[in-house]
Amino acid sequence: MASDKPEVTGQPQGKLGPEEHEENWRRLGSEEFDVVVIGGGITGAGVALDAATRGLRVALVEARDLAAGTSSRSSKLFHGGLRYLEQLEFSLVREALHERELMLNRLAPHLVKPVSFLYPLTHRVWERPYTAAGLLLYDRMGGARSVPGQKHLTRAGARRMVPALKQDAMIGGIRYYDAQADDARHTMTVARTAARYGAVVRTSTQVVEFLHEADRIAGARLRDVEDGRETEVRAQAVINATGVWTDELQRLSGGRGHFRVRASKGVHVVVPREKIVSDSGLILRTEKSVLFVIPWGNHWIIGTTDTDWNLDLAHPAATKRDIDYILDHVNSVLATPLTHSDIEGVYAGLRPLLAGENDDTSKLSREHEVSRVAPGMVAIAGGKYTTYRVMAKDAVDAIGNDVSGRMASSITDKVPLLGADGYHALVNQADQLAAAHGLHPYRVRHLLDRYGSMIHEVLALGDSDPELLKPIDEAPNYLRAEVAYAVRYEGALHLEDVLTRRTRISFEYPHRGVDCADQVARLIGAELGWDEQRITSEVERYSARVAAERESQSQPDDQAADATRVAAPEAREGIVEPVG
Repeated sequence: MASDKPEVTGQPQGKLGPEEHEENWRRLGSEEFDVVVIGGGITGAGVALDAATRGLRVALVEARDLAAGTSSRSSKLFHGGLRYLEQLEFSLVREALHERELMLNRLAPHLVKPVSFLYPLTHRVWERPYTAAGLLLYDRMGGARSVPGQKHLTRAGARRMVPALKQDAMIGGIRYYDAQADDARHTMTVARTAARYGAVVRTSTQVVEFLHEADRIAGARLRDVEDGRETEVRAQAVINATGVWTDELQRLSGGRGHFRVRASKGVHVVVPREKIVSDSGLILRTEKSVLFVIPWGNHWIIGTTDTDWNLDLAHPAATKRDIDYILDHVNSVLATPLTHSDIEGVYAGLRPLLAGENDDTSKLSREHEVSRVAPGMVAIAGGKYTTYRVMAKDAVDAIGNDVSGRMASSITDKVPLLGADGYHALVNQADQLAAAHGLHPYRVRHLLDRYGSMIHEVLALGDSDPELLKPIDEAPNYLRAEVAYAVRYEGALHLEDVLTRRTRISFEYPHRGVDCADQVARLIGAELGWDEQRITSEVERYSARVAAERESQSQPDDQAADATRVAAPEAREGIVEPVG
């Protein structure tokens, strides 16, 4: 960039607290940026980080919360996409496996972890060599460097690994490894890292209009959806990274992109760990795609479905049919079937797929595309969570002619996310850290895998208030300090933000957060100055959301489920459609 630009200092440790939230509103209206990024999912956060670390002046705005859409509702895997080998998408698999390696080894070892899967074999003679060849290719493309390679098992060996399987469910199996992460936490950490390197990151900030200078997009008019304030942000370029809202933003801009985005609904159910006795996850073939049984702490995440969705984009609803589909397929191999009463949580998300000729959403391309919607505006869509960093690089490359001065090359493959530096040493010191704060070492290791070296900031909250180092009463897997930290450092503004994304209480407990909503709201309120009326309102809104989700999950089809779900009130009342 040109040398006359002011130095960018960023927020210390990427802090996104209430003070930064207000200061960033002032900056949006008073500074000029090289690029404004619209969308706080993984793609938008990745774009902001890529641009900021190239030396660009960056603003990221999100109408709801970081990872409020697709990026908190995925299968939570960093994987190459084994099934894409069968579709001959070798370049996509190779790219994704390379990104998985970077996350595991350099960029986010505190957040991204290896996870094993058993692939049950059901056909004699041809299936083992066919599958083994595919997994060997998978390993050679990048899979075996930081995770173990494939291991072949007899029927007896496979059943020892997964005793929950029926005797006749397989003739043997092959174990292989991929990686997993808490998608919402990872996205939020990418956004915080962008803030650390100078990006102005602000949630609850909706684009309501685009600014034009002659034939160019020159910025956007913004509305604070919390209080209705409006301001204008000016930039040399705008990047639309809104996922399933891409088409809506393109229409708002008056431009027309070179692609169209279709939403595909994916539903997951969560059951207790003891309901499936297994030392490994499972990957099962279905008539359309694959079904994963993924270990998740004391739970299993099972999914996903893959169906077209043309209704409310913000709150996709799972139906009874979706849940039955998942249970039917997993029960086909389990000795003890799962029932609806075993389900602790359900979540539904939308994949932003590039529309093609084929109406089968499971076969639509997972490649991404970058399109110049209008002079000064670029849109990026498609792709998969695992390849977000590559998508971000391509989007920022596309604005090279819009920003003044020479733009540096992408360096995000060399930039660890916040919490990565020092993580491995702290794992070795977990016992001492636990003793110093009066916690069990298991608790400290759990915190390290959520915060990495930022654990010191979390635990320091207990210095002035020791009560914060106690567990949340009805969600004891989380400390009260994590709620306070979510507000002071991680940009949480509502009860929903904490229960659904900063923690995963909303699907990890059968009460789905309702039983601890009051306690958590009071912890948030102590940070944000809420009065009793506001606390009550937040609890009522969250409880209504959970009730609507439960009711929608008993409905027979998408239309009925959607009508039930959208009746619940928004946490952010000022949101208007289309969403930016």
